[in-house]
Amino acid sequence: MGEWLAQHWIDIAGFATGAACVFLSWRRSVWNFPIGIANSALFLVVTFQAALFATAGLQVVFIVLSLLGWWAWVRARAAERQAGAARDEAFVRRTPRRAILPLAAGGVALTALLTWLLSSYTPSSMPLPDAAVVAGSLIAQFMLNRRWIQTWYVWIAVDVAYVAIYAATGLWLFAVLYLGFIAMCVAGLVSWRRAERDAASAAAKPEPAYA
Repeated sequence: MGEWLAQHWIDIAGFATGAACVFLSWRRSVWNFPIGIANSALFLVVTFQAALFATAGLQVVFIVLSLLGWWAWVRARAAERQAGAARDEAFVRRTPRRAILPLAAGGVALTALLTWLLSSYTPSSMPLPDAAVVAGSLIAQFMLNRRWIQTWYVWIAVDVAYVAIYAATGLWLFAVLYLGFIAMCVAGLVSWRRAERDAASAAAKPEPAYA
């Protein structure tokens, strides 16, 4: 048992920090970002060793985006407190319609570019799937940083793809991890929608009448 733990400690640590990151995102805690940074560092090692070079490079971008998201969420929570609002009263938001087309177009363009780069300049084992999940993950993280509810739909799609990729490359522990992520993302979607409804209900309550 000790030998197996020594050989797979990075996988186990990635499992633990990944699950914690998704759970904290679901709970709308700013601590999802430092845990996510640690998770990205671990996944960088694992995916590079598996020749998933776009996914490995993605971890570096994730670290930068997580730092930016951490700063944005801290500011949002501070603004919430300064306004005397209840927690989550104005925290969760819907994706603006004007953002949908640029996000979709950017995802397709980035997938095409990364597929070409991986096919031309690396021995990537799965260039198109690797590129597609990178593009989807970046879009999902961008949306998470802005606290858009629909980020969970993108994360679910990305996680389904990752289950297939990790299974195909023999990273079974991570395939199982991402199955768990899918369930947690569904729970996150439900929780964020509930927070949105609660905030809308609070905003719709009439002001009390005073004599």
